[in-house]
Formats: sequence, structure tokens, C-alpha cells
Amino acid sequence: MTDNNIAGIDAFYTRKIQEIPLRRIIFCTPETPIYEAARLMKQEKVSCLFVGHGPDQLQGFVTDITFRDNVIAERESLEGSVAHIMDPNLVAISGDSFIYEAILLMFRTKTRYLLVSKGGLYTGVISRNKILTEQSQSPFIFIQSVKQAINKEELRGKWEQVPKIVHELVQRGIRAEIINQIISTIADTIALRVIENVIREKGDPPAKFVFFTLGSEGRKEQTLKTDQDNAIIYEDKANEHREEVRAYFLDFAAKVSEDLDAIGFNYCKGGFMASNPKWTHSLSHWKGNYASWFQESSPETVMRYATFFDCRPIYGDFSLLEALKTFMDEQLKNPLERFYYNMAQNILQYDTQLTWLKNIKTFKVEDEEVFDIKRAMSPMVEGIRLYALDERIFETNTGQRLQLLTENGVFTEKEARELYHAYYYLMALRLEKQAERLIQGKKKPRNYIPIHELTKVQMVTIREIFKVIKDFQLKIKIQFTKSF
Repeated sequence: MTDNNIAGIDAFYTRKIQEIPLRRIIFCTPETPIYEAARLMKQEKVSCLFVGHGPDQLQGFVTDITFRDNVIAERESLEGSVAHIMDPNLVAISGDSFIYEAILLMFRTKTRYLLVSKGGLYTGVISRNKILTEQSQSPFIFIQSVKQAINKEELRGKWEQVPKIVHELVQRGIRAEIINQIISTIADTIALRVIENVIREKGDPPAKFVFFTLGSEGRKEQTLKTDQDNAIIYEDKANEHREEVRAYFLDFAAKVSEDLDAIGFNYCKGGFMASNPKWTHSLSHWKGNYASWFQESSPETVMRYATFFDCRPIYGDFSLLEALKTFMDEQLKNPLERFYYNMAQNILQYDTQLTWLKNIKTFKVEDEEVFDIKRAMSPMVEGIRLYALDERIFETNTGQRLQLLTENGVFTEKEARELYHAYYYLMALRLEKQAERLIQGKKKPRNYIPIHELTKVQMVTIREIFKVIKDFQLKIKIQFTKSF
């Protein structure tokens, strides 16, 4: 890879959308006949035409694919109005956002065009192809190739390439937060392809449903040592159809889980998978789960509640998960005192991994002195989640939760910076060591860091981070357990 290419990749993560040329918004009114809309697209040489009464009164859009799927395939009259065939799902992003954020949003929403806004007004359009062709060496081209993979053998081959991409990004100094999002987007893309393939094999589902992720993937913080954490909510059906619907989704979930395992996403040892009958249920049953966990509020049930708080939809009818979150929001307005107390106690059980001489505590694994980096990071993940629950903030990503909590005055700017830098320093180290094991040693990734591989600077930094974590635990102890 040439220095020019490397410089281009680095710029990709630091340049904002407003720094690149945007296409102007070409639009027609909703009443415009379909043939006139097509003629306008030909005249303006565009493959996307927006529909509305002005650039700031848009209602939808049409593309070349719209004409293929909604006009030709359906034998729609060309005299009909364009509003009848348009896609109403407009997707927009602020011009202050980074280019990489635009690409990730495009992959997640399956759109090829983004409206760009400034001050609440649309200022132009960017296309996925335009950005990707300018960044031919970026990992986003790789994500596009993952979308085009057909079967689980191809998808497994793609997943096996991810460690090299991660290692290169770490070496280039790309922020760990960005790398997490890239890994999570690749994992989402693979899961989507698997789900689509299984539905094609089994036939259409007998009810609306949503497939959602939990844990690190639910927080968009996936690393290279990952397992399956997912669940399914399906809509409530009449009594005579319940068994049939449940049988379909349990069989569906088992097949999805089997294919994901074959690709490289291991079965969850704790059983938090949709293939486990405990985690595939109707919406009413899921509400019952959350209600019982909340009412009991024991150390075990608050852990379960917290685990399922880090949930993010990736396929199906997202409104089902939104309905569950609305139910949770109502619950969190009146929590039992022991709910937060027990959650805090769970966080305080984590050792800060410092000896009384302020050295890093280690233990032996495979004849190496190591420390558990995942366990070291857990108080920050769970502590920030605890504050998010207290504030009824449903953002799942740890970094974004921290930002919203700071805006709400929960943390000072200094506290937030310390926690942010501590968390993502350890995350970057974790990703780097996992990638090295896979690439150099052909070994399975793990969450243990060998002490002998750390530099003196890294050792000092980690010790200081552990002090930050200890102070954070003290803040939690004072606020949620009322003890000192």
C-alpha cells in the first residue's frame, strides 16, 4: 500500500461530509407523472430523484431500481403519479458528521443516497458509490464485498479477513471506537445475509418479527473474540396460531445460529441466543420477562435486565423492539430502590486489578503472566450503562452514552474525558493483541494480555487507568449504595 493510499485512508476518518462536494437536490412534485419523472432523471443525468414541493419539503425519492421494481415489474401505468411508486424512507445526516459515519449509516439503512443537512435544512446529496470509488483501499469496500457474498462458505472467508483489516487500522492509529463500529457493521452484514438465506429456504415468516443483538454487538463494540448474543421478538397472534408461529421461529433461530457458528461466530456459552427457547418469544411474553426481572430486582435479575438493555435491532420490524423499549421506559420512571442498589453491587465486585503496591495483578495462562482486559473494562461498561438506565437513555454504545450523560450533567467534562480515554485505550490494546494472535500466531483471540508484551509506557498508562476505574467505582458506590 503506497503512502498516498495510507494518507487517503487516514483522511477518510478525519474528513467531514461538509468538506466534500455535494450534488444538488433534483426533485419533482408528487403529482408528476412517472414518465415525466424518468425524463427529468435522464435530462439531469441522475439516478436518484427526490419527490416533494421543494428541497425542504421532500416526501420520498425514486431511483433506477424503483422504476425496475415498482413500475416495470408491477406493470404500473406510466401516466400515474410518481408519489404512488416513491420510497418514503428518506435518510439524512448532518454535514458535521464524518465520512465514515455516512458510509456506516448507508450500510445499516441499506440506502445508496444520503441527504445532507445543515441548520435543519437539506444542502445536498451524497451517494455511496461516489464515496467508495474515491476510497478504493478503505475497509468500506470490503463491507460492500461482504454484502455480495452469497453463501456461508463465502461469508466465512470474509470473516477470516477481518483480523488483518483490524490490525492495519490499529497500526494506522485509527480510533478504537471507529474500529469497533466497523467490526460490528461487518458482523451485522453477515448476520443479515444469513437471515435472508434462511428465510429463502424456509419461506416467509408467519408473523412480523425482529431479530436483535445483545452484548458487545448490541453496543456496536464488537471485538475479534466474539460469540453469538441475540434474540427474537415476534408479534402476538391468536391462540390457534401460537404454536405454529413459535415452532417456525425456534426452527428459524436454530438454523441462523448454526450458520453463524459455521462462519466463525461461536455459540454463546451463556445461552443468550435466539436458538435458546428462553430468548425467542412474543412481544407480550417479553414484556412479562422485563416486568418480572424488574419487580424482583435481585442481583441475578438486574444483571439479566442490564444484559437485555444493550439491545439493537438488525432485521425485521424494528417497531417491535421500540414497543419493548417504550415499556422499559415506563418501568424505569419508578424503580425499586434495590434495582439500582443490586446493579451497583454487581459493578463494585470487579477488582481494579492493582496490588497494594500499585502493580498490575496477574495470573498464569498458557505459561504466561497475563491480566484480564475484558474484566478490567467491565466496570466502565456496566457503570456507564447503570447511569444510562438511571437517566432513561436508550443509546447502547458506551462512548455515545457517556457523551449524552455528560450533556445531562451526570459527568463533568474532565470525568468524561478520563473515562473515554481509559475505555478506548484498553479497547485499542485489546483489538491489537487479538489481531496479532490471529495473524502471527494463528491462535484463537482471547481477552488476556501478556505482561511481557507491554512497554513501560503501556504499563504506567494501564496503572493510571485502573486508578480512574477505582475512582469511578467509588462514585457509583456513593450514589447508588449510599455508603462510603
